[in-house]
Amino acid sequence: MNPTPTPLHKNIAAIRDREVYLADPYPPKDPAGLLRMVFLMPFGHAYSLMCNGPMSLRDLINRSPDVPAVAERAIEYDCLIRDGNRLRTPDGEPYRSIESPQPVKEADVIGISVINSGDLHSVFRLLDLAGIPRRSADRTPGVHPLVVGGNSGLANPEPLADYVDVVAIGEAEECLPELLRIVHAHRTSPTARLYEQLARVPGLYVPSLYKPEFLPGGGVRSLRPSQLTVPARVHAQYLQVKTLHPAHFCYPVTDGTAAGIIPVLGCRHSCGFCNLGVPPFRQAPLDLLKAYIDRLEAHKVRKIIISAPTFTQYRHRRELLEHIRAYAERAAAEGEKVTTIIGSIRADEITTDYLQTVTELGDFGHLYTELNLKQARGIITIAPEWAAPDLVALYGKTQTPEKVDRAIDLCRASELVNTVMLYFIVGAPGERPKDRLAIADYAHAVRRRLGHDDGAVIVKLHQFMPKPGTVSQRLAMADPDLVQGYGDEVAARLRELVGDDEYEAHFRVEQFTASRMHLEVVCSRGDRRVGHVLEDLYDAGVDLRTVTKAELVAALSRRGLDYDRHLRHMHEPVLPWHVVNDVNEPAERQFAAALAAREAQAE
Repeated sequence: MNPTPTPLHKNIAAIRDREVYLADPYPPKDPAGLLRMVFLMPFGHAYSLMCNGPMSLRDLINRSPDVPAVAERAIEYDCLIRDGNRLRTPDGEPYRSIESPQPVKEADVIGISVINSGDLHSVFRLLDLAGIPRRSADRTPGVHPLVVGGNSGLANPEPLADYVDVVAIGEAEECLPELLRIVHAHRTSPTARLYEQLARVPGLYVPSLYKPEFLPGGGVRSLRPSQLTVPARVHAQYLQVKTLHPAHFCYPVTDGTAAGIIPVLGCRHSCGFCNLGVPPFRQAPLDLLKAYIDRLEAHKVRKIIISAPTFTQYRHRRELLEHIRAYAERAAAEGEKVTTIIGSIRADEITTDYLQTVTELGDFGHLYTELNLKQARGIITIAPEWAAPDLVALYGKTQTPEKVDRAIDLCRASELVNTVMLYFIVGAPGERPKDRLAIADYAHAVRRRLGHDDGAVIVKLHQFMPKPGTVSQRLAMADPDLVQGYGDEVAARLRELVGDDEYEAHFRVEQFTASRMHLEVVCSRGDRRVGHVLEDLYDAGVDLRTVTKAELVAALSRRGLDYDRHLRHMHEPVLPWHVVNDVNEPAERQFAAALAAREAQAE
């Protein structure tokens, strides 16, 4: 008699039943004698399919005969039970992957992708769920899996330095397969120098081989390799298009409802606050994307996500959009609707040709609204970033008011664009109160210029957060509690300008919660002690989704850290992320000086 399926078994069976593989088929590997790698993703099934970093690497590993490993996925299944900060499986059965009934903790290698630095604590939750010791020092090689981290949330890898064994910096299509070859060779012929071998692979950072000298309150005086055979710096790896795996540009798996493409990597512009311009700008082959759209049509996948905030820079965008439109028209003839979701675009890159092609798609929208706001489609997203033109120029942004006005005029001419989302940054060095309040005037002017009776403007406010790897990485930032107040002031000013009725009907002001920003403050520029602070809070049962500044300050203090040191301008020569830092120091100083000069000007 077959045993009754468990909730976890039924959950995974349902996932497998609805998944469709969109990549080219390949012969399955015999796992005997190979490593087992499991990618852990802190998301439900639908969103996990959009995590194209681990999803494309999983596809690459499984289809590459020369990589001695098989790769699987484990996610936050719907049936999991939340118990404080932790997750557990129903009935205490082992946490497993989608592909294998074997417990995740029996894997040889674990991959964890962290998208946002404010979500580093998800690593604790996933390791606990799998039954894997959190700290590297508590894991035994050969008994516990090697834990590898990656993605933009680890641009500063130091807070998790005591928890992950290796961090992949940049694109991992070459360094991860090499890691697996080395680990496999080590398993068959063990040596004591595994970590040293891994540290010499370009793009791999092994935190345990670097010794920090901490400064009081936060930060480091030095961060040096502990052995002469370990490189002093680790440089991010960015690969040529011909080297990148096709799944890097096309989601390899769909749940039958949505799938996506990534037409461009990087950005042609290098704004001082943004890390999009850090990798070199590269473009996906048009034939690859068109063939992928054809597969979506064959499988009747009706929602297409163009996951690229710089899509207007793609030189083949018209041909690609026309290909999608042709699919949408064929689906419409069958009585079905194709929706295209497009990332934010630069106002100075909107043209009549682009807008016409987009609006001819039929249903179109923006990814943020699809996932969060439940806003009607027909939306164009523009990021002026600041309402003050000289701040725009100082930070290297090219979107002048004149360019934005021209973009809105194009939207006005279109009957299908009735909503504009405006992204602004608040709390940045050089910003004055009148600059912030001018955001409300800007939004008001945009709606008037848009002209449509049903026109709406969504103002999305982002706190200025210096990002490791950019020329703004050392700059001071405002207290997130203060920034929340700035957002309230912008909303109040906008309401005052237009009146309650118009505000409620046609405007919306959104901003991230202060809790998330407080975590980003310390995680984006903290040292290794910050990871222990996060673990303290996690173990104390503090909900890190709603942590207050007071809770965070107290936890930092118990570890000898000062919250305000993480807000300051970082003058010291060595940053916590020194080993992976490639930013030009003279450029940093010049950038900071220009902003300081504006701050010093009288009102």
